[in-house]
Amino acid sequence: MANTKSAIKAARKTTRLTARNKATKTRIKTLSKKLAAAVAGSDKEAAKAAAQAYVAAMDKATKSGVVHKNAASRAKSHTAKIVFAK
Repeated sequence: MANTKSAIKAARKTTRLTARNKATKTRIKTLSKKLAAAVAGSDKEAAKAAAQAYVAAMDKATKSGVVHKNAASRAKSHTAKIVFAK
């Protein structure tokens, strides 16, 4: 248990940020799975739409500090490769 005022505030903040990070990471994983399913299918437009949603989510996660900028850049690069390879 936290003993000081600052430690109590830090504990509250950690709880809030952990919930935000988990929600963001879960959304990214879901969009990644949707992208993989769309790429496996034959519809090119669906794959592009899924890629656009995934890239947008990665950018938002990077902006809020949930995902490192280099990791997001790498993921976006891989997405572009698989979507435009079709």
